Amino acid sequence: RAAAGQSRLDGYDLWVSLEPCTMCAGAIAHARLRRVYFAAHDEKAGAVESGVRFFDNASCHHRPEIYGGIGAAEARAMLQEFFAKRR
Repeated sequence: RAAAGQSRLDGYDLWVSLEPCTMCAGAIAHARLRRVYFAAHDEKAGAVESGVRFFDNASCHHRPEIYGGIGAAEARAMLQEFFAKRR
């Protein structure tokens, strides 16, 4: 709630179940988040440690600390169950 209405989130961390995509990585850089923690890698659309590796690009103006693979097996199972129910 403290960040509501702010465009920059300096000092804030983001925890997500799946590796951010390119557009999400761009939003993370723009918001200047301090750290990104994610559980499962996304070989198809991930852009942090997979695919284009957005934050390794020389034109990237902000690079948060990245911690991936935290609880990956549990997150992968949760995501598979969620999408199986949606189909």
